Amino acid sequence: MPDDGRRYAPVDAPSWPVRESVTEYETSWYTGGYDDVVHPDGSRKRYYWAELAVAVVIVAIDDGAVICVEQYRPTIRQHQLELPAGIVNGGEAYVDAGRRELEEETGYLAGSVQELQRVWCATGVLRHERAYVIATELEVTQQRLDDNEFLTVRPVPFEEVLAEARRTPTNEATIEGLLLAKEDGYL
Repeated sequence: MPDDGRRYAPVDAPSWPVRESVTEYETSWYTGGYDDVVHPDGSRKRYYWAELAVAVVIVAIDDGAVICVEQYRPTIRQHQLELPAGIVNGGEAYVDAGRRELEEETGYLAGSVQELQRVWCATGVLRHERAYVIATELEVTQQRLDDNEFLTVRPVPFEEVLAEARRTPTNEATIEGLLLAKEDGYL
């Protein structure tokens, strides 16, 4: 794990023997490599992985609406509607990161933040843990975007938010966050 000030989720000791674990590249956003794993039948295979810092996704609720952001994603070359999200710093709790990221990206400060669920993402290729939090009791402050963030804040009414989020293009973090919030009775 790089020591870049971010929080990384530890992986458990392997249940199957790992002959070799190789880091092939490191960037400012992720580390990639492979594990040479011995299967129960004695065969071997390289399992490639990319490790990303722990992230938090925020379902922020204000006056019957979910606070979303619209942004351009160069990786898919499209604009999309998303829930606010961001990286968790080393030593930072998910709820604290959620409160910080919400205010930075949207200009809303949450009086209450509670964790909904932690998940491992795309486990066939990623070492990336994500937490979903619910943020309520919002107060308008000031948006403080990073230099490389270009976001438009867009509150979406409860009765429209899931349909809006499902419009192409969409992403799993937004859909999952909304479904968790709905299942837990917030929407």
